[in-house]
Amino acid sequence: MSTKKLGRQVFFWSMAIWASVLLSGCGSEYLVLHPKGPVAETQYNLIKISVILCALIVVPVLALTAFIVWRYRDTPDNKAPYKPNWTHNTTLEVVWWGIPVVIVALLGYFTVRDTYALTEPPNKETKPITIQVTSLDWKWLFTYPEQNIATVNYVPIPAGVPVQFELTSDAPMNSFWVPQLAGQTYSMPGMAMGLWLQADEPGEYYGSGANFTGEGFAHMQFKVIAKPQAEFDEWVKQAKNTSPAMTKADYEKLSKPGLSERLTFSSFPAGLFEEIVKKNGHGHEHMNHYKNNLKSETGAANQHDTSGMTHTNHH
Repeated sequence: MSTKKLGRQVFFWSMAIWASVLLSGCGSEYLVLHPKGPVAETQYNLIKISVILCALIVVPVLALTAFIVWRYRDTPDNKAPYKPNWTHNTTLEVVWWGIPVVIVALLGYFTVRDTYALTEPPNKETKPITIQVTSLDWKWLFTYPEQNIATVNYVPIPAGVPVQFELTSDAPMNSFWVPQLAGQTYSMPGMAMGLWLQADEPGEYYGSGANFTGEGFAHMQFKVIAKPQAEFDEWVKQAKNTSPAMTKADYEKLSKPGLSERLTFSSFPAGLFEEIVKKNGHGHEHMNHYKNNLKSETGAANQHDTSGMTHTNHH
């Protein structure tokens, strides 16, 4: 194959790859690359660091691959040296082992640092609120233990205020994900998981289930609606005054497989979230440790009544 023909093929495939990458983004927005809160911002920065560190390996390897293919091509006019008995070069060994080891160590450092940082409130100067999340087939139930209200498939929050989400499932395991505000966290039967989240500014943010759970999986979407504190307080007041109360029968009906529109309830049965955790596993052995960790992070004054709850798992 002539050098000119090889050059044309390399150019063609390069353009094809670039076209595929660029066209794949047409008409859509990569939400995870547009963070709107401190938690998502930290994760976005970790993504950038990871891409840069990985590129330090991937780009030279691809360049060297292309060079080697061209330099040692099997053509009559190729004058590349032929060394069939060559076996070792100390300098090269240090380069191709040393550089990856350093890069992996750096990547591990940044990952551990940010992972542990995200287990704490993103803003320790502001009192957080707690929202309990239960994934169902195929809908999301949000209960507000401090306000004693509940919603389905949408979750208003005050902008600029840290939110401690507590997650469980009364259905198959799912994954709670709001790309612009935080990374995904599993909701699992018999466990209470924790996720900090904060929206820096008012707006509506897309959320979804990111774990396949059957027929209605594609419809497990919700909106996180960040409001100024005054508007959030007014919404709570309106929900208390105009919405029906949730009974145990209402919850049993809601928990059955099926889709649901947005719903609002002025109250919900006391201890509902804790009962859901306990009935699906060893909830009484899982929750107090989680609550003690949360208490040490946010202070006793910010805790709601969670009597009878013991240990959790963190992912």
